[in-house]
Amino acid sequence: MSNITILDGGMGQELVHRSGRVPSGLWSCELMMERPDLVRAIHDDFFAAGAHVATVNSYTLHRDRLRPNGLDDQFERLHHLACDLACQSRDAHGSGLVAGCLGPLGWSYSHDGAPSEDQSIDLYDEICRVQKDHVDLFVIETIASVAQARASLTAALRHDKPVWIALTVDDGDGGALRSGEPLQEVVEVVNDLGPEAVLINCSVPEAVTRGMAVLGPSGLKTGAYANGFTAIKPEFLKKGSSVSKLTARTDMTPEVYAGHGADWIDLGATIVGGCCEVSPSHIAELSRRFNPAV
Repeated sequence: MSNITILDGGMGQELVHRSGRVPSGLWSCELMMERPDLVRAIHDDFFAAGAHVATVNSYTLHRDRLRPNGLDDQFERLHHLACDLACQSRDAHGSGLVAGCLGPLGWSYSHDGAPSEDQSIDLYDEICRVQKDHVDLFVIETIASVAQARASLTAALRHDKPVWIALTVDDGDGGALRSGEPLQEVVEVVNDLGPEAVLINCSVPEAVTRGMAVLGPSGLKTGAYANGFTAIKPEFLKKGSSVSKLTARTDMTPEVYAGHGADWIDLGATIVGGCCEVSPSHIAELSRRFNPAV
């Protein structure tokens, strides 16, 4: 199992749990501005748990999220801060990779709120230009439609870094994106553009398993990192909403989550980790089971 790359877990929910703060639509950014030490500590804890990768806390750092909060002029500074915190943690740990994070445009899980493909390419390209000198690779996260996949990959692949793209699938039908488009359709687009890896993320573990069966024949490196929510409720799809509208599962112990990880590895995954509600204890169990040399 030593060929398994272990990702970190969910930064945003860890910030919520550790701060005790009611989340907003920009809470991971707000808390990073107020408590950068907390973000650093979470990176440290994931590395200590056995993660090989620290994902930069830039998921929400898009201009259309910053602008309504009067933070548009802080765009570059916040991206640099997020990168610096992940790099400091990696350096203190003494090993590992830092992944620049490109979150979804528009809103998480919503396939119809993003800008046009051309606009999206420009927006993703700007993020890549700001982060590229600080990170080892780019991970594009929670992509809900074929158009989003094409735009984000077109931008990220311009920058001479490895690129991983993570797709989010329907919680009830792991064979389809949240847009309703067949997962196989986006796999064909991904294959044409040629990132280093394609993953499924931020869907319930059972749906991730169904989706992994579709990714297997893609010929690319594959991976998976699920969330620990009961499901994504329709009211969360409204722009500006927060995860306070979502409910965490009570059955998702580290051992149960690692059992799902075993299913993904059986289906060909060589990258596993966690998304929302997946903590350092979950990552430690993944590491114990699938990367025992650590």
